[in-house]
Amino acid sequence: MARLFDKYYGVLRRMKANYVLANLSNASKLKINQKELRKQGLNHSVYLPIDSTAFYRDESLEPWMDKPYTDHTFIDKLKAYRFSDEVKQQLSNFEKNGFMILKSFLTKAEVDEANAELQRLIDEGIVDYNFTGRKVMFAFQKSELLRSIVEKMEIIEILQFILEKKVKPFQTINFIQPSEQRAHSDIIHMTTQPLGYMVAAWFALEDIGLDQGPIFYYPGSHKLPYVLNSSYNHGGSRWMIGPEAYLNYENYLEAIIKKENLQKEYFTPEAGDVLIWHGNLIHGGSKWNDKKQTRKSMVCHYFTEDVVCYHELTQRFAYIKQ
Repeated sequence: MARLFDKYYGVLRRMKANYVLANLSNASKLKINQKELRKQGLNHSVYLPIDSTAFYRDESLEPWMDKPYTDHTFIDKLKAYRFSDEVKQQLSNFEKNGFMILKSFLTKAEVDEANAELQRLIDEGIVDYNFTGRKVMFAFQKSELLRSIVEKMEIIEILQFILEKKVKPFQTINFIQPSEQRAHSDIIHMTTQPLGYMVAAWFALEDIGLDQGPIFYYPGSHKLPYVLNSSYNHGGSRWMIGPEAYLNYENYLEAIIKKENLQKEYFTPEAGDVLIWHGNLIHGGSKWNDKKQTRKSMVCHYFTEDVVCYHELTQRFAYIKQ
């Protein structure tokens, strides 16, 4: 059923009952969410729809960078940590910018192997593009090679340092073409309670210029209030997601960008570079000007342990496959 959701889009994806059925078929994988709900004093079934309105927000439990002050013990800890000077410099700016860049994180050989591996998975019918025709979802679950990239100890240590919890890869998305996706924050898709315990890493699998539809982002936008279902006209009902829920979300975010006068920047990396961003950083995919060129890349979204993981927009619980 999950594969059908990935492949086809329409009314089926708006019917929350389908997600309930999918949850029932994955009951064992959702036990950890049920445990976390109980710890937070919520008597809510993991099979039923949920969004942020069901939770009491306790900001003291959120990551250090989301608090209204800078935790200087974090900076002191950074000085004593074993990261390279370059990584330390990038991390020291993460709280302000909401992103950091690791240059030449993957070798040319690793980039070539990753591209060949994705093509093999597609050719052999092991993975396929989802309803967008541009995204290959969860390929790392079918490939030890791709998993080894997103689980590199060097990057896991950085992400765990940022969130001060253990992290696990939840989802990968591989691209050959750009997404051209409008501005959004990952939190509307992959949400945690307490808020903020999701982070993303985007791996460039070729040199990417402005004509190839590179990622854009708005530095500092992660500090804006979280936009959740209750923030805008989500629509829908108890058992249906609003037909214009995501479009309304995108329009609402565009209005915020204009109001706050946010300044757009583009990530034009060399093959092997990695962009890491805060879960609430506003970003998207720019226009694909030269359709003769590809934009090979892989993004991985990571959840931390000891939090409730769910999808705010579709109001369904998430689970990490082992």
